[in-house]
Amino acid sequence: MYAKLFERSFLYAFGITLLCSIIGTLLGGLPYLTIIGALVISLILGMMFQISRPLIEESKMGIGFISNKFLRLGIILLGFKLNLIDLAHAGVKTILFAMFIVSGVIFLTYNIARKFGVNKRLAILTASGTGICGAAAIMGISPQIKVSKEEEEAKHNDEVLAVAIVAILGTVFTLIEIAIKPMLHMSPTQFGVMAGGSLHEIAHAIATGGAGGSVSLSAAIITKLSRVLLLAPAALVIGFWYQKQEKPVDGSKGKLPIPWFMAGFLLASVIGTFIPMPAGLLNGLVKLAYIVLGMAMAALGMSVNFKVFLSSGKKAVLASLSASVILLIFTIIVSKTFF
Repeated sequence: MYAKLFERSFLYAFGITLLCSIIGTLLGGLPYLTIIGALVISLILGMMFQISRPLIEESKMGIGFISNKFLRLGIILLGFKLNLIDLAHAGVKTILFAMFIVSGVIFLTYNIARKFGVNKRLAILTASGTGICGAAAIMGISPQIKVSKEEEEAKHNDEVLAVAIVAILGTVFTLIEIAIKPMLHMSPTQFGVMAGGSLHEIAHAIATGGAGGSVSLSAAIITKLSRVLLLAPAALVIGFWYQKQEKPVDGSKGKLPIPWFMAGFLLASVIGTFIPMPAGLLNGLVKLAYIVLGMAMAALGMSVNFKVFLSSGKKAVLASLSASVILLIFTIIVSKTFF
């Protein structure tokens, strides 16, 4: 009986989230929506489906499965986008720059958020999205934060809120950086490094870097992907740190939370880099990654509690905004000095 109910729920959820993801991908490719990105659009579409409460209730079990398992699959597939040779060619300087940004921004954003009274879970998720790579980072770090069944809904709300915060601020800073470009007097490489180092989503870095030409775009992508590369070690460190901060949810002695799906992410990077594959296949796998991640984002949107969403985010927004301003100033100085 349970198996039949789950199958029916999964099929409903699969159809709805796939529809949201495909529409999100199509809309995310339009000129004025590129800076928002397909993942965030899929999340918004999922939230809109809450209008039909009976349909959401019918799909509830499937929604939970997709938001959890499809998320991990999407992160693994996203590894095919990460070319390790390109990152190696970027040099030690770029990697060190990315490491400093990721560690520094996560530490800064988290501590500012906590000073403002933001709860630990939302603070670390927002910090991760701000410091690493936006929505994908939040969804990659989230499985490392273990909660009891009673807190799962609150955790989902924090995930959606963190995604919304980094998406909105990333879009705002994309427009700001394009607007101030003439005043910065940067070379194309410097402008691209600044964009890749300061912006949250890959889509934001591409949109901004593209405004400076092909050299700028290339520098933005390489710098941004250097931060993406740090998602796996960051997930491990944050998971270990968070467990030390909180008691295990089952009351037993906790184990080191190893994010095995991150090993899949790195393996996919290795395969995509060193095993000869047709360009069409590689691009297809990356597109599939965004479709699957879009489905996970839509599932999250379908389960968000709007009252909590609207009441809990102001202080987290201020924390991420403060860190983003500091990050922009820092990346401008470093880009002009060392690149």
